Amino acid sequence: MIREDWYRRLIVDLLVWILAASACILWRWVAAKTSLSAYWAMFGVLTVLWMIVGWAVQLYRSYKDTWFWQSLLSLSVDAGILIGLCWWILPQLPWGLSPRVAQWTILVVAALETVVTLLEHYWKYATNMTVPVMQIEQRTGAVSARPDEPRATLSMRSIRQSVLSVTTEEDYRMLLDKARLDSKQTKSVCDRNSFAFLQIPDYQYQTIVDLTLLNDARGINKRFCIINQKLPDGGRYVCCYRPQEYIKQKILKKYPWGINWLVYCLYFWHKRVWPRLTLTSRLYYDVTKGKKRMLSKTEVLGRLYYCGFEVDEIVPMGHIEYVFAHRHSQPYPQEQIKVYGPLIKLPRVCKNKEIRYFYKFRTMHPYAEYIQKYVFDARGGMDISDKSNDDWRITTWGKFLRKYWLDELPMLINWLKRDVKLVGVRPISKTMFETYPEWLQEKRTKCKPGLIPPFYIDHPNTFDELFASEDKYLTEYLAHPIRTDIKYFFKTMFSILTRKTHSA
Repeated sequence: MIREDWYRRLIVDLLVWILAASACILWRWVAAKTSLSAYWAMFGVLTVLWMIVGWAVQLYRSYKDTWFWQSLLSLSVDAGILIGLCWWILPQLPWGLSPRVAQWTILVVAALETVVTLLEHYWKYATNMTVPVMQIEQRTGAVSARPDEPRATLSMRSIRQSVLSVTTEEDYRMLLDKARLDSKQTKSVCDRNSFAFLQIPDYQYQTIVDLTLLNDARGINKRFCIINQKLPDGGRYVCCYRPQEYIKQKILKKYPWGINWLVYCLYFWHKRVWPRLTLTSRLYYDVTKGKKRMLSKTEVLGRLYYCGFEVDEIVPMGHIEYVFAHRHSQPYPQEQIKVYGPLIKLPRVCKNKEIRYFYKFRTMHPYAEYIQKYVFDARGGMDISDKSNDDWRITTWGKFLRKYWLDELPMLINWLKRDVKLVGVRPISKTMFETYPEWLQEKRTKCKPGLIPPFYIDHPNTFDELFASEDKYLTEYLAHPIRTDIKYFFKTMFSILTRKTHSA
């Protein structure tokens, strides 16, 4: 099948032929000091023949429509036919051209084309992370079908043996007390494959205890969504994982200082960076099958909220943390698989209350956006910079990036797109926007937000001071736009240089 992008492959072929022919002819000229005009004419003919034969053997099918081995076979056939033609025809011509130069050029072209084809197909493989959207059953209400009765002694012995095969006696006692393992309304499962939960009847159990470490579980989001559908309304789910912080401290204590940080950086690169990059994420999970992944507290809780749960309690037991949650709602509309890279887009309220997406470097653990309210409530609300007090969702490198505004550098893309101007009030999240008084909300949405806010001039410490600072700027800007922005720009630069102002 020849697709509409065939001409791109022809252009690539032409460039490869020019490169290969130039190298081979230059080598021939240096070695034999012969005339080059005849060789250029010959390679022009060979280029045309390569493309004609390539079209006949379907070399120009899109890499999206064919396998790598099919493309390699087409390349081999094309190269073989041209090498045979050179061997048979060139010695019979009066030009005295050596067929070996042409044959070597064809082999170089075939090798370069193989590399290009390999890269194309790897790109196809690496970016094909599409996962079928889960069909989430819509329901209005569901209650547990099993009675709340104690289990028989024989049944409890079996459950105890099953739990102790994967965890400790202390953990078993804790689960017996908090998850009520002795009740017929509780189901315990230990299987890293999420499909094991499909065997559980709908709404039969009030509590499902998942004894598999999430670090080794395959398809965590799918696992959570299936359990969400199996539980009745308000049903409880208990899961466990080994936190990233424990692994970090274990490595730092195991090796001498200096070497420990080098080992941890390499480990972190392998477990957290490679799985997040576009070109390596699929390869990583295909090789590791999702085992022994690093999971932060933020990511585990964020995935639970994303899949319709609310967290009730977190119980640390040695190097394992148990999370007790209850079913709160249907899972979020299931998007395709989420791959969190270093660059993110965040929705912000802009002029005329329009929601635009702003680019930033990621400074938080994955899925942090889904537990914003949870963190704000647990830490006593947000501060004036639209952040939680002592926000544990922020990574170590994220604190450094935020301190020196490095995380905001990608917002220059928004400036080039004219989503934001150089000076103005900050683009803020919907959650933060709703904390503003209505009169200031209205005033804010009359102007574009800016990269350099009045925040860094007035240094407000309370919400009232923040509102007053922005109101002062907006009043001046609406009266004298250009003069106000110039004044605030130079005042901000002076504040940064003299007060050493940093981002929150």
